[in-house]
Amino acid sequence: MFIAKAGVALDWVMRAPLSVRILSMYCLGASGTMAMPPWTWWPVLWILLPLFIAILSTANGWKQSLVLGWAFGFGHFSTGFAWMGNAFFVDREAYAVLAVPAIGALAAGFGLYVGVAALALQALASPPVDAMPRTRAIHVLVRVIFFAAIWSLVEWWRGWFLTGLPWNPIGSVWVSALPVLQGASVIGVFGLSLVTILAATSCILLTHRLDLRFAIIAVFVCHLPLVLIAVWGGVRLPSTVTPIVPEVVLRLVQPNIAQQDKWRPALRESHLSDQVSLSTVNSAAVTHVLWAETAAPFALNRSPQAVALASGAAPQGGYLLTGAPRIEGDGKDRRAFNSLYVITPQATIEATYDKTHLVPFGEYMPLRDVIPLPQLTGGSGFNAGPGIQTIHLPGLPAFNPLICYEVIFPGAVTTPAERPQWLFNLTNDAWFGLSSGPHQHLAATQLRAAEEGLPVVRVANTGISAVVDPFGRIIASIPLGQRGYVDSGIPQSLSPTPFARIGHGLFLFIAVFLAGAATVVVRRTQD
Repeated sequence: MFIAKAGVALDWVMRAPLSVRILSMYCLGASGTMAMPPWTWWPVLWILLPLFIAILSTANGWKQSLVLGWAFGFGHFSTGFAWMGNAFFVDREAYAVLAVPAIGALAAGFGLYVGVAALALQALASPPVDAMPRTRAIHVLVRVIFFAAIWSLVEWWRGWFLTGLPWNPIGSVWVSALPVLQGASVIGVFGLSLVTILAATSCILLTHRLDLRFAIIAVFVCHLPLVLIAVWGGVRLPSTVTPIVPEVVLRLVQPNIAQQDKWRPALRESHLSDQVSLSTVNSAAVTHVLWAETAAPFALNRSPQAVALASGAAPQGGYLLTGAPRIEGDGKDRRAFNSLYVITPQATIEATYDKTHLVPFGEYMPLRDVIPLPQLTGGSGFNAGPGIQTIHLPGLPAFNPLICYEVIFPGAVTTPAERPQWLFNLTNDAWFGLSSGPHQHLAATQLRAAEEGLPVVRVANTGISAVVDPFGRIIASIPLGQRGYVDSGIPQSLSPTPFARIGHGLFLFIAVFLAGAATVVVRRTQD
């Protein structure tokens, strides 16, 4: 009875005016966020994506295809980016009024990516009107394959175009299913998106008046890559805990300082002292202490007093790794960086790293002369560092620092010439409160670990701080919005994974091959 009523409702939507179909697409896209962390209700994709294809098939011409696809994307990114709105309320008087228009404009812009995927699908010719059921079934199957390839390629494009924002690719849904997550070590998160979309969208074959036996076989085949990845991933996952690097114990400190209090002049020194206290209590076994992004609210290279205070957190024979601003030059030559400092117990700065991939509109203003708006972080913004680097320190395995959202970029978290033994992601997610954002940021960390075969240590001001092993498993953590610390070893890294060796190469080959093959098959059915 329910299926029959659902079919009637879908038939009504497909025959409804364009405005109703656009609204329906928006609602479908908005619901798709429930498949993402922290909910990871991935089965909803098996409902939403076939409905997306069904409604898209009603488009009359390329303009309607673009609009319908865009509406789905607009809905998906409206809810997917909603957590960003918290940042506008840190300084309510200056920025709160911009929250809705800013998030709306961002979602509308990113919705165009889905619109492009829809437009590409619309470009595939329809089967002849008098085609046999088997021919129509083959055509629908080919459209499913083409759509999965194009969507995943668009996700990859979104990851680098205009500095990129690969937030919440479809493959992210598998952070809650570790066997499937292991596929990222071979084909990356965009490859996981491809096989997921292929499986979910193939269910539309069962709704058409087609050759039923062929449809069932086709759906099975489309699910096979995902099933095989899950089986292989289950075998790959060890049943034991990942071995730990000997003689290294890290303390992750999460002070849980509210963003509106973080930079108040009267509180800065007390914030620093509080983190020193968290770093030194019951710390006999700790060899190194890790703080979050801008945990030290001073430009440490210009504040010897702050360095001396912070150095009290560094264990004897070890280091304090902390985020803090760094300033070079004065006047017109002044340049500010969002940096990592390595501080010794003797109050010396052993090494620094400057964040390379800055957040547009947050850490710098693109087209500042054209867009006369202040950035959320205030001031004149940051300058970009020279690039990802590997830091070597005595007594600590070599690592790559990744500040804030540098960790969300697949294939861009290690130095090409030198593989580190672990990744250190320091971030300040206090901007985003108790929202879905920090959970999704953590999911990106798990994906990078699985892709690269490297452990990732993540320290966040308000959470979620965690130690992730090279299989993407969380072995230690501090919950969101909680003050405290956790001590943990560093899991040992794996040999370079296929993804670590060739990056997106295998995924791109598969996606382009499938899209090309689908195009050829469709053309032949027209002959």
